[in-house]
Amino acid sequence: MSKEIEKAALIGGGVIGGGWAARLLLNGIDVNVYDPSETAERTLNEMLANAKRAYSKLTMAPLLKPGKLVFLDSIEKAVQDVAFVQESAPERLELKRSILNQIDQYAPETGLICSSTSGLKPSALQSEMKHPERFMVGHPFNPVYLLPLVEICGGENTSAESKQSAANFYRQIGMKPLILRKEIDAFIADRLLEAVWREGLWLIRDDVATTEELDDAIRFGFGLRWAQMGLFETYRVAGGEAGMRHFISQFGPTLSLPWTKLMDVPELNEELIEKIVAQSDAQSGMHSIRELERIRDDNLVAIMQGLKLHDWGAGAVLKEYEERLYKKAHSGVVSSEPDFSKPLSLHESKVQPDWLDYNGHMTESRYLQVFGDATDALLNFIGMDETYRKQGFSVYTVETHIRHLLEVAGGEPLSVKTQLLGFDEKRFRIVHKLIHVSSGDVLATGEHMLLSVNTNEGKACPFGKILYEKLEKIWQGHQNLDVPDYAGKGIRRLEQ
Repeated sequence: MSKEIEKAALIGGGVIGGGWAARLLLNGIDVNVYDPSETAERTLNEMLANAKRAYSKLTMAPLLKPGKLVFLDSIEKAVQDVAFVQESAPERLELKRSILNQIDQYAPETGLICSSTSGLKPSALQSEMKHPERFMVGHPFNPVYLLPLVEICGGENTSAESKQSAANFYRQIGMKPLILRKEIDAFIADRLLEAVWREGLWLIRDDVATTEELDDAIRFGFGLRWAQMGLFETYRVAGGEAGMRHFISQFGPTLSLPWTKLMDVPELNEELIEKIVAQSDAQSGMHSIRELERIRDDNLVAIMQGLKLHDWGAGAVLKEYEERLYKKAHSGVVSSEPDFSKPLSLHESKVQPDWLDYNGHMTESRYLQVFGDATDALLNFIGMDETYRKQGFSVYTVETHIRHLLEVAGGEPLSVKTQLLGFDEKRFRIVHKLIHVSSGDVLATGEHMLLSVNTNEGKACPFGKILYEKLEKIWQGHQNLDVPDYAGKGIRRLEQ
């Protein structure tokens, strides 16, 4: 299944199903949903609103046009014309098996089927399917629209090709697929979580700590390390220059000490449940669930953006995802030969909610961002790709002049027209026009000088052959265009 999936079905629209819907829709995929709950449509749309808010902060890359969301009244109608189905029904084996058998019956034979189960073995779920080879677990983490990890676990009859196809699809929508080597209960992540959960129950029952104190121990300590390095890499660093071997020699003996109760579980009686509920309410009961979701999303975005700066962990996944978004946004120019007798239509965008200043208009830094994205589209078009950069060459912007002409509000559609004003063997000069798509008004102009650079030497250098020839081809058309009267002028002197 090399072709990108454009339409999917979700069976179950709760917390996990709603998260899947948001991630898929915001990646331009049409989504059919079946959920018998009367509140499913309302809660899913609320989650989608939160997801849109988070995505506006998560990435500066141009987001895809959202997919179409359709609610249907049967599993058959929801799955009959889709290439991918994600089941997120309650964690009851017989219920899931019944639902999955219906999906298997009505979905196209070439379609993939995945379950969001957090612990049930795929072999048990696929045992009555006619086409079990295309079924597997695709276990995500809440919030699905932000957290990239998805555990892929196949059953006895799952084909290797299906697992790889599912992994490719999950990458398409900005996730990090982890294909399990063996089929086990609860997979990998939930087994680790279960260990922490069991210890936590004992600490609460024995009044060693409250729910808030346990959460503080995680979020102010090892949780921050785990966000970037996980468990074993963290311990490797803790071993100093001698690495993991030294760490194990130092802390391995503690395994024989009675520090843990992992092999024993406290009775989850009414007294313990009530204690946990009361402490949890005292900890964060002043916030609604929707408020807590937004707080969580903002913090996750900040962490992932921070990790992206260093191309590490979840930040590396985000960076790769953004690069795909930019590539898709600019594919219309890159894949075709535009009319060089006119300015190039390089980039389209939309004013995101967090782009607004205290006046309710797009803030000045976002104008530069949009012009920068349009410049990147031009650089991509003339051949400055990853291969070119790996050879030790790049193009740097060395001068910029922006004129802000008209205000633009949130949600307004934007496009950029780009004109080449001249070039030589090391430099080229361009002007961008930022245009309101609906009205045609010019909102701003940006004039930029760019320089070819040898990044290994930190010096200017001639353009590579491909870049120079592409600039020359553009110039053959653009040299006949009128040069804007504002080009080459700086800020005017104030009249006395």
